[in-house]
Amino acid sequence: MSDVFDHAAAWLAEGHQVALGRIVAVDGSAPRGAGAAMAVTEGHEVAGSISGGCVESALVESADGVLASGLVSTARYTPDDDRWSVGLTCGGTLDVVVEPIGDWPEGVLDALRADLAGGRSVALATATTSGHAAGALLARPDGSTVGTLGSQALDEDVSGQLAVLLADGHETATRVGPGDVFVQTWVPPDRLVVFGAVDFTAALVQVAKVLGFHVTVCDARAVFATGERFPEADEVVVDRPERLLAEIGGRLGPRDAVCVLTHDVKFDVPAIVGALATDVGYLGAMGSRKTHADRLARLREAGVDDEGLARLHSPIGLDLGGRTPGETAVSIVAEIVASRSGTPGPTPSLRDTSLPIHR
Repeated sequence: MSDVFDHAAAWLAEGHQVALGRIVAVDGSAPRGAGAAMAVTEGHEVAGSISGGCVESALVESADGVLASGLVSTARYTPDDDRWSVGLTCGGTLDVVVEPIGDWPEGVLDALRADLAGGRSVALATATTSGHAAGALLARPDGSTVGTLGSQALDEDVSGQLAVLLADGHETATRVGPGDVFVQTWVPPDRLVVFGAVDFTAALVQVAKVLGFHVTVCDARAVFATGERFPEADEVVVDRPERLLAEIGGRLGPRDAVCVLTHDVKFDVPAIVGALATDVGYLGAMGSRKTHADRLARLREAGVDDEGLARLHSPIGLDLGGRTPGETAVSIVAEIVASRSGTPGPTPSLRDTSLPIHR
């Protein structure tokens, strides 16, 4: 999304007209979900996609009409519509809104791009009534707003709903009332903190980045914790785990994860105890079943109760039977996804079986 808005801003700065098309509702199966966006200039330069190629040509035609009239346009694309002849086979229905983004209230686009680039939570509401002028209202968690939907009463009503959505902490793309308003929220990327600069860590960083995590690698040994060893990590920190967690622990929430891969008794207990003091949603620790049993005893000695131990995924990962660092990384990330979605599926976690880890 940030790329689409960046392209739109650049084109506007060059004097082009730009239309923004977004999916505002999906019924059934579709290649992209609500919030998918595509920007189109009057010269048919395109950024983004709303359907992976199925209805983009139809949206370009809609953009021409919007840029000529200066008014918002809506369209519903259904499987039996001739406009699907470009190749949609999913069978779903899309509601798409196209608006002249250059007519958004002053400051909204720049503020949105700045918040997205800075990794800050932000919400955007746009007026989507066909045949009306474009309106946009941006809201932040601190209650500040930029722009307008066209009336003070509507702005106050919608800004209250945006505040609730931002407090929820999840990305959202949906319609709200009153009026025909589409809202979209963005939140900072989920965080993964990995303790232990080992070979498994390098693989875990790679897999986690594919899922969009902001990844921090931490190890007290400066010779191992280097950016050269973990080039895809967002941060590589040389410090003890308890000190790092004391600094960032307050920012960890239910969608974040901590993985302890140290294999070192000097670090694993402090890392786990420190993580248990946060609201982190997933906490896993690597090790054999013998290591796990010894670690549980040391955690109890450190004052961790049964409730705390129940939060710990150890041995770490789903029981996929993998052995290599890459396969192990896949099993760990799969367990993180399953844990926070609440749907572990048919493959159990290693902590819930007594089978050998490697067999």
